[in-house]
Order: sequence, then C-alpha cells, then structure tokens
Amino acid sequence: MMEKNKTLIIFTDSGDTIIDEASQVYDAQEPGIVSRAEFIENAGEILQQLHEEGYTIALVADGEEASFQNVYRKNGLRSCFDAWVVSETVGQQKPEAIMFQTAMEQLGLEEKDKKRIVMIGNNLKKDIAGANRFGITSIWLDWSPRYYRTIEEEDWRPDYTVHHPSELPALLEELNRKLEDKAPGR
Repeated sequence: MMEKNKTLIIFTDSGDTIIDEASQVYDAQEPGIVSRAEFIENAGEILQQLHEEGYTIALVADGEEASFQNVYRKNGLRSCFDAWVVSETVGQQKPEAIMFQTAMEQLGLEEKDKKRIVMIGNNLKKDIAGANRFGITSIWLDWSPRYYRTIEEEDWRPDYTVHHPSELPALLEELNRKLEDKAPGR
C-alpha cells in the first residue's frame, strides 16, 4: 500500500475532470453503462503521480458504478483511489452533501478535517457549489465547454480555477505546503 504522507486530501470528479466525456463508449448490452473512455490529455498520468506522491484521493462522482469500474480498472488506475463514492450507490447526486460526507466517512475523516480537503471538478453547479456548501476548498477545472461556464450563483464561485489537469500538481503541492506550514509543531 502506498504511504499517505500528504496533509491535503483530494476529492475528485471523473467526467471532464479525469475522463474526456466526449470519448465515452457505451456498452451495447447494458444501456447507460460506459464500457470505455479516454483520459483527458495527461490526466491519467497525473492521477497516478498524485497517488505515488502520497496524496489521499477519493472519487466523488455522479453516474453508474459499473461505468467507473470499467474505465478505471481497464486503465489500471482503480487503485489510485482510497475512497470510491458514486451517486448510483449513494442514492443522491452532487451537489448533495451526502456525496462528500460519504467520502469523508470512507476515509475515516472528521469535521475538523474539512480544512484539509479539496474538491476538483468541472461542473460549477454540482462539483463547485457542492464543495462550497459542504465547507471544503473547491477547484474548478474549466477545460471543457460542456457545462456552465458562467458563475450564476455565489456558491458556484470556485476557490481556485485551473484550465488543464497539468496545472493541478503545482496547485495541490502549494495548498499542501500551506497546510503543512500551519500544522502544530512547525
């Protein structure tokens, strides 16, 4: 098992955050189930890198369990996730707090740990508003034009914005360093 030595905890969406939704191929035998999909340029490698660097990573995504299993297992990246929260299993979708709370519970986190969590997502209305309402840091990955691109409500305003997954490692390292600098005994 990979040693988790980073203070920052990453919650991440999947579609248009790691996986390019335009590349999804649906299973002919199981309607609504994605059988395969392509990663956004470098996103798979970045996910693996963050895992290897010791970040705790939770998938917090809306969709069908089988779709996510198909995509991440086939690409050998299922093991990058320390928690796995999918709306089909939870029975609710983001921005509902239960999605984020379930990830915290799976990771054994408490209320005081919220300051250590970031949520990375592409959807202002679901990922960003959900994170903001839940009280965790929000990072908007705005590379795809498929969803809202205008902040229509105040809770849609992200704490940080990146334009491509390649910008994430530096931002996450900066946020982790700030948390570690604030840690007791430093």
